[in-house]
Amino acid sequence: MPAAPGYYQNPVLDADFPDPTIIRAPDGWYYAYGTQTKLFGGRVVNIQVARSRDLVHWDYLGEALPEKPRWAAATQEFWAPHVSQHEGRYYLYYSAEPDYGAGLALAVATAHAPTGPFVDIGRPLLHTGMSGFADIDPMAFDDPATGRRWLYWGSGFGPLRVRELAPDRVSFLPGSETVELLPARPDDPTHYQRLIEGSWVILRQGWYYLFYSGNNCCGPDAHYGVLVARSRAATGPFETLADATGGPGTILEASADWRAPGHNCVVTDEAGQDWLAYHAINPARPTFNAIDADQGYSRRVMLLDRLEYPADGWPRLVTGGTASRRPMPAPIGQASVPSAS
Repeated sequence: MPAAPGYYQNPVLDADFPDPTIIRAPDGWYYAYGTQTKLFGGRVVNIQVARSRDLVHWDYLGEALPEKPRWAAATQEFWAPHVSQHEGRYYLYYSAEPDYGAGLALAVATAHAPTGPFVDIGRPLLHTGMSGFADIDPMAFDDPATGRRWLYWGSGFGPLRVRELAPDRVSFLPGSETVELLPARPDDPTHYQRLIEGSWVILRQGWYYLFYSGNNCCGPDAHYGVLVARSRAATGPFETLADATGGPGTILEASADWRAPGHNCVVTDEAGQDWLAYHAINPARPTFNAIDADQGYSRRVMLLDRLEYPADGWPRLVTGGTASRRPMPAPIGQASVPSAS
């Protein structure tokens, strides 16, 4: 049953749409992008795209990256897109598995429209050759305080990282170096910081907030949540909420209604309210015919909940730390996305 006018109810996009990121384009539409999936009927979508006028009602558009990059033409690992728009050009940062193996790589493709078609630049943006998935989950951030361009990524049981982008946005600034921001913590008793990933950075009231997700996104043993750290500079040092409070450091954890919530972006509405968009598993329909059995066939749908900033300066959800299921007041008017320009 649809929510009453002025309200919404999760999920806002009831389809497998992992690792969502949202921008607002000059045409007034909001565009959401998600990790690779398989549709009913068997069609594989490399990078998903949907659009909305209000962040609540979404039209699924399908494929944003119709042609795989030539260096990853035979693989099926196209993960965690982040899109930004600058001077009429759209930049899609994502992760892909090279045909020659040796772990995943960071990639970038460009387009002249938010729906694409995005075309890869023809080479990995970064491929360290490390095995596993250390080079994943890129997020581009233009620092409004300094004008510098940053790319965050990680981690594959390693640290979250950042490095400065060049003005062309498809390469790193010559002479720049990778900075390690937060380490993974194998001894974390909550396990949330055993594996950390999904960086998302915003600047609020002089604080750079680094949202990230931890532990295990998928499968029957999925255990995932959203955590946060803060700093006075885009490159740190960052203090985690866990270190500040002695708790698990999460602002979003699982509930009976939603399992393994995480990998968020942040959107701001016309009233100045920040919203967390993220994926989660519905226990009533937890699986689908996925591409990769290693991902546990988890069906991750897109959810939305509002953030607030108490006097202690640490962001939290108005829901109290779990995803909402009942109708909630909807975003106000058209929204804007902090990471886009």
